[in-house]
Amino acid sequence: MPRIFDNIEAQLSDALRGTLRGGTHADFCVGYFNLRGWRGIAPEIQSWPGGERGRCRLLVGMQRPPQESVRDQFGLTRDGLPDNQVILRLKREAAEDFRHQLTVGAPSARDEAGLRQLCRQIQAGQLVIKLYLRYPLHAKLYLAHRPDHVTPIVGYLGSSNLTLAGLSKQGELNVDVVDHDACTKLHRWFDDRWNDEWCLDISDELVQIIATSWAREEPVPPYHVYLKMAYHLSQEARAGLAQFRIPKDFGDELFEFQKAAVKIAAHHLNKRDGVLLGDVVGLGKTLMATALARIFQDDHLTETLIICPKNLEKMWNDYVQRYRLIAKVVPLSMVTRVLPDLRRYRVVLIDESHNLRNREGRQYKTILDYVVKNDSRCILLSATPYNKTYLDLSAQLRLFVPDDEDLGIRPEHKLQELGEIEFVRRHQCGVRTLAAFEKSEHPDDWRELMRRYLVRRTRTFIQDNYAERDPESGRTFLAFPDGRRFYFPARVPKTVGFVIDDRRTDDPYARLYAPAVVDAVNDLRLPRYGLGNYVLSRPQQRPTATEQQVLDGLSRAGKRLMGFSRTNLFKRLESGGPAFIQSVERHVLRNFVFLHAIEHNLPLPLGGQNAELLDPRFVDEDAEGALPARDDEEGTVGPDEPVTPSSPGESDYRLRAGAVYAEYAERHKTRFK
Repeated sequence: MPRIFDNIEAQLSDALRGTLRGGTHADFCVGYFNLRGWRGIAPEIQSWPGGERGRCRLLVGMQRPPQESVRDQFGLTRDGLPDNQVILRLKREAAEDFRHQLTVGAPSARDEAGLRQLCRQIQAGQLVIKLYLRYPLHAKLYLAHRPDHVTPIVGYLGSSNLTLAGLSKQGELNVDVVDHDACTKLHRWFDDRWNDEWCLDISDELVQIIATSWAREEPVPPYHVYLKMAYHLSQEARAGLAQFRIPKDFGDELFEFQKAAVKIAAHHLNKRDGVLLGDVVGLGKTLMATALARIFQDDHLTETLIICPKNLEKMWNDYVQRYRLIAKVVPLSMVTRVLPDLRRYRVVLIDESHNLRNREGRQYKTILDYVVKNDSRCILLSATPYNKTYLDLSAQLRLFVPDDEDLGIRPEHKLQELGEIEFVRRHQCGVRTLAAFEKSEHPDDWRELMRRYLVRRTRTFIQDNYAERDPESGRTFLAFPDGRRFYFPARVPKTVGFVIDDRRTDDPYARLYAPAVVDAVNDLRLPRYGLGNYVLSRPQQRPTATEQQVLDGLSRAGKRLMGFSRTNLFKRLESGGPAFIQSVERHVLRNFVFLHAIEHNLPLPLGGQNAELLDPRFVDEDAEGALPARDDEEGTVGPDEPVTPSSPGESDYRLRAGAVYAEYAERHKTRFK
């Protein structure tokens, strides 16, 4: 009776290795071969000399997809034999399957050693592998040839493929065959298929696959690793460069670096419904955005709504006319009146989009509602997309990225810090959403996010990658289509001095640099910066755990920040007298806000007190939240409108401080804790 090997009570791998240990050569036929699985057999044939009587012949059947089997079964023409093209395709698919095996799972030192041994044994002739293509072959047969007159051939027949699991782990059913006549017939059956004309040797292909994988003998040069990373990271950029073309109207208007940016931005806009053009000032974002809108107008028959600051309205109307753009220009200050009744525009272009960092503003909500209602794509322009916090970026992205959309990426550094389970428990949001990234303060998380939406280059990048160098002067330049050259300016800092005449009463700088002003700045006590100095050691009412945590985090720097504050104030003074006065007024107002809280027994505002809530003259294109409230005809102060100076008194400061505190306590609880 034959022995049964089910990998439960008896392991096929143990019996097969024991038989091979005393053998001279072997013949295997399997339906599936795992490259990593060979390490279970490799030591037993390591001493074989190779050649006809000293090698292992491995015949691999071709596992065919179900849809291909159905097509062959019910097709109109079936001759049973593959042609040469099918042979090449099947051989290529098999090679890809073996290559894919090496990409599954984490590489290990044991796997690496086993794959290298497999490669060496093929090269030494100890192992030959063929692919059987005449028809699908699912047989599992192992024949070991031995120098034994009684049992010259021992066979194992059953269901185990040549994999680690098939030989020793998963439940299988195999029997040994020791009958001389049966083994001879099985050997003849194997030879018939091994010598079939549709049985192709793939040994060299497997050697090449291993030699170019992580299991290769020679280490990969670091530069090659760098190139491979760069290749994959630039995949979307390369796709954009190949997929889109620049309209002829812009052929002579754009530099090469601008054309590349437009094509890459078009890919982002087409794939993700939005893009942020963030090139630094002076690189032509306006022209690039116009070209991008024209691409979608020509290719997708879209029309463009352009939202811009009031002082840029004329410029955009000129661009619309010059480049035949089907578009409507609306000043940012007018969106709350115009957009609710405006017809559908499939592309919304927003210039100076960083002005929309306040998600609570009426203008932001109006634009967001329009984009969502009309399913519009968004083109955002800003040289300073990130101003204060990373939320400035997410606020702009939220114009076209839904809060719960699966982005396909996660804030890995934040998840590593907290753990995924704790992150979800604490923040109650999906880990692949924009909301998840908003919980991260790690720059690398935000770099990974913005890589999907942002196109941004610096002047240095342009000079290094697109500019030419004048051999005579050594300066870099860009060449216009007509041959003219634009030379990049060389920035050389120079000190510009001026004379302050203390004897002249009409010299404003003499008055501002007067000893009394300097002494006043030097004598600042700055209690707001040292609140920890005022915590009672024995309070009448013990603080809660949350309150104690806040108290422990209070600064005790206080007057030690006097030098820092003095430096900032005098830097503002060097910028101009009005800037200095403005900074002093804001400093005074912040103190009155604290005084208001103390006098009315209210909690102190410990968070940052940003300028847009402190100064009604602060230039912000979304100024509904500024205090005191304004009711201008267009709702905001434009950057091109003059500012009238004022000299507020103590009563003015107290009035404004109360309004600012109310703003902290009501509308901005999350921003001012």
